[in-house]
Amino acid sequence: MAALPEVVAGVEGRLPVFFDGGVRRGAHVLKALALGATAVFVGRPLVWALAVDGQQGVEDMLDMLHEELVTAMALTGCASLADVQRSHVTLPHESPPRPHARL
Repeated sequence: MAALPEVVAGVEGRLPVFFDGGVRRGAHVLKALALGATAVFVGRPLVWALAVDGQQGVEDMLDMLHEELVTAMALTGCASLADVQRSHVTLPHESPPRPHARL
């Protein structure tokens, strides 16, 4: 995921950027979108859910992923996907936001 901003910058808006790999939670979807992905693929969890409980397993997995994404958005103050910004994510090599001074 750390390379995503560089890829997005490299295509300069000429192509959509799809992110795939390691997406297991709604927060992962939010991070990828914040880093500039156009869309996010969720293959492996889908296959696991299908193997466990067929169509119902896939439906349940998609419902859980959606709920996690909605929760992650709420925790970052995003009412819609259009509100997701790069500032919502700090990558490991970046400095974390400075804490507010105590009064």
